[in-house]
Amino acid sequence: MTIATVLGSSPVPRKYVPVLVTAALFAAMFVVGGIRYEGLATGQVILNVFIDNAFLLVVAVGMTFVILTGGIDLSVGSVVALSTMVAATLLKQGWSPWAVMVLVVLIGSVLGLGMGAIIHYFEIQPFIVTLAGMFLARGLCYTIGTASIPIDDPTFTAFAQTQINFGDMWISPSVVIAVVVVAVAAYALHYTRLGRNVYATGGNEQSALLMGLPVARTKIAVYTISGFCSALGGLLLSFYMLSGYGLHAVGMELDAIAAVVIGGTLLTGGTGYLLGTVLGVLVLGLIQTIISFDGTLSSWWTRIVIGLLLFVFILMQRLITARRR
Repeated sequence: MTIATVLGSSPVPRKYVPVLVTAALFAAMFVVGGIRYEGLATGQVILNVFIDNAFLLVVAVGMTFVILTGGIDLSVGSVVALSTMVAATLLKQGWSPWAVMVLVVLIGSVLGLGMGAIIHYFEIQPFIVTLAGMFLARGLCYTIGTASIPIDDPTFTAFAQTQINFGDMWISPSVVIAVVVVAVAAYALHYTRLGRNVYATGGNEQSALLMGLPVARTKIAVYTISGFCSALGGLLLSFYMLSGYGLHAVGMELDAIAAVVIGGTLLTGGTGYLLGTVLGVLVLGLIQTIISFDGTLSSWWTRIVIGLLLFVFILMQRLITARRR
């Protein structure tokens, strides 16, 4: 009996299998880590994973929209870095922090909208367009400055230092923002026309066109959402680091893609859930936490484990899609 046959004969619908596997993986890692390392199996450790990865979670939400349509966005890490640089520079010049936040989010959204329009109307592969966007945004960082720019604005500092306590545990305001973004995005994907169009476009773009669905608007919208989430993630990273730097978020686009794929969203589009993306981010964060608790392993083991997980989940996706055909 093959693995594909097992997946096909499972009483659980195939579309839920990747998410359930990710949830089981996270639970197993947490239990094994708690047994092996004293102090790991606590609620605050899980909350710390959220605190340390709130910006990545927001970026991964935008990436989920893009991948659900069968696209990819390689520019997100550079847009995050550009957002930190723009915020730090304008704050240093005396701008209002609220005006800075609005401008940063607007810049990210416009960049995403532009890339989405080029991808659709010029029929260029998303990989190429967003790769150009990655170089553009990272290059703009270095035109602003090559050194790290500290942020000492009282509003940003207060936001960074605020703790929301409940009992013996606490979270940061960034976690609240990330959870709100996830909730709004989940509602949009599953209960609005935009969400239905996203899934239909990723499932079969030609069929979506024949059904009269607004494929152009949908594709442009998802890249605009990705740009918005990248800029918002950049603001959360600014709160977390209290600095703007052109080398911030190097490789974050790969972390976001990894979180989405490990969360069960198919790279070919059309299938996936935001809950899976949240679990994917938690798995990545828990891997880092376990390695930190161990104390004897290099941080590069994080990349090694993530790479192995990606191989496993891509293989599982292949088996599921092969069974569908």
